[in-house]
Amino acid sequence: MNLDQAFKRLVIEHHVPLRAFVRTLGVDPEWVDDLAQEVFLVALREQESFDRQQDLGKWLRGIARNLVRNEIRKQARRQRILHEGLAELLVETSAEEPEAALWKTSQLTALRDCVEQLPAKSRQLVTNRYCDGWKAPDLADNLGMSAVAVRKALMRIRRQLKACIEQKVAESF
Repeated sequence: MNLDQAFKRLVIEHHVPLRAFVRTLGVDPEWVDDLAQEVFLVALREQESFDRQQDLGKWLRGIARNLVRNEIRKQARRQRILHEGLAELLVETSAEEPEAALWKTSQLTALRDCVEQLPAKSRQLVTNRYCDGWKAPDLADNLGMSAVAVRKALMRIRRQLKACIEQKVAESF
């Protein structure tokens, strides 16, 4: 009998009792077949270490036991986080790095200060555009300007704000 036929006979004879044994080891029913297949693959690879005078079923059960032990060890190594869902939520909602939060806070403070220092008309343009969401044509109608003039004015104001913010942040660090 060649190796393929012998292995096929081994699987046919021992598959059902091995699956039952694997299930008694506490393996999730969805993984019983996978683990049983792994046992047969290990048995095929390690067939030379099998003493033919021993009980083949006992040897296969020993392989299954070892595979389950290995899986338990893997799970224990992976189980460094107490509750996976909670950990994911905490990671997603965790605070930024302290340095990054400080940087962001200083930029926002500088922006507020710089906007307050703008002339009233420029401050109104910025507020209406970025806080109230008005578009350039609406601003133009409201302020008696052309849409092009509004866009140019906003571009100049943004440049002023950028320079002001950079200066204030540099002074604070």
